[in-house]
Amino acid sequence: GFYAAAAIGGLLLATHWQQHFNAQLSGQVMIDIGVVCSLMLQAGGVGSGLSVLLIVSLAAASLVGRGRLVLFYAAVATVAVLSMQAYGIVVDRFEYSSIVQAGLISAGFFATAILARLLGQRVMANEELARRRGIALANQIVISLRVIERMQDGVLILSKEGVVNRSNPVAQGMLGLPSSDAPISLAAVARDLDDALLAWRQGEGADSFEFIGSEGRSLRARFEATSSSDGEALVFLEDVSRIREQAQQLKLASLGRLTASIAHEIRNPLSAIGHAGELLREERRGDMQDRLLRILNDNVARLDRIVRDILELGRQNRAEPELLSADEFCAGFLEQFVDSENLASGVVELEVRDRFTICFDRSHLHQVLWNLVSNALRHSSGGRAAVRVVLQNGASDGRVELHVIDDGPGIPEAVREQIFEPFFTTHTKGTGLGLFIARELCATNGASIELLPSAGGAHFIVAGRNDTCQLPEPNGARAAN
Repeated sequence: GFYAAAAIGGLLLATHWQQHFNAQLSGQVMIDIGVVCSLMLQAGGVGSGLSVLLIVSLAAASLVGRGRLVLFYAAVATVAVLSMQAYGIVVDRFEYSSIVQAGLISAGFFATAILARLLGQRVMANEELARRRGIALANQIVISLRVIERMQDGVLILSKEGVVNRSNPVAQGMLGLPSSDAPISLAAVARDLDDALLAWRQGEGADSFEFIGSEGRSLRARFEATSSSDGEALVFLEDVSRIREQAQQLKLASLGRLTASIAHEIRNPLSAIGHAGELLREERRGDMQDRLLRILNDNVARLDRIVRDILELGRQNRAEPELLSADEFCAGFLEQFVDSENLASGVVELEVRDRFTICFDRSHLHQVLWNLVSNALRHSSGGRAAVRVVLQNGASDGRVELHVIDDGPGIPEAVREQIFEPFFTTHTKGTGLGLFIARELCATNGASIELLPSAGGAHFIVAGRNDTCQLPEPNGARAAN
């Protein structure tokens, strides 16, 4: 009864009072030694075989014990067994030879304690190694998940039943998946992709598949098997439209460098041709020669404008934006434009619906407006208010808009998508670079330019911001031009 009560008490202490582990362990070992030695004395000493119980108790204590306590337990057990056996020899007439057996058992106590301690140290070392590797694995999983979340491509982890176990935000946007990690069937959001994945698993389909995503963009899926025992598969989603846009940007960048180099090379010969034409004009010639000289000079001037525009593209990425008062800037610009073009009063009007500031490089905004207003004037009626520059706040906070509107015939629907492309023009004397340069300058300043639908005439809008002057990071194409 005492031993049972002591065992229950030790269990309760270990459960509810977890401090002072060594003290609790020592107390329980002492109780084991005392109880077992008492039983051995009553059963006839070491010959009873009950000493094996002490070996088991010492082995268990040595596995979890610390340092020299293990040898202390073995020493206490040795003293207790030898004392018990000596007492039995003197009082209970045990055989004298049994003291040798008691000594051998005591040596076994020390051997058991030492071996169990070494085994315990190895177990603890393996436990610590497993703990460190578990932490490293958890950290690696966190890093891998963060990398997957930041990838530009979509990533799906699919079970063998076709259930999406995990996805990154890019894949969620491409397929219209919910942002939560709740499992969802791939067939419910992309049936064609699920069929292609099933065919690939069965060895009947290719490892890539193109389809249309939830936003109407062309996507390419690549399937890869994993070494997972659950039969999971990886699906990488690429935005084919974005890849094509990047390829187009690289193509335009290369074309821009080549064009700028050619423009620089032809500028000097072009100047010589123009100078020679001026010298020929000073000589007396007939009407035919004068007409040919006018054709020569007009085309030289046109080529010179093209060269200047192309070389300007190489300098447009160096923007120094500032907060400009839109109404004051536009008023000064229009005054200069009217004087330069010798226009009658009222042909170009400024309409200020809202007063605001806009973050823009001063020279860049001047060039953008010059291109837009000159194009509008060229295609307008030329009458009063033929061209209007309208200032108003945008629909969202921090967004401001400059509208350039003319009363001309407008832009045909067939060419609306091409007007911002380089060298596209509908005018015989145009260079085809004005709107392209305007768009690039707007992008450099964190703004945008659009052609809005209009019942009559052309309607362009330059949308910028008035709450920040932080420049966008230049992309490869813009930096290269």
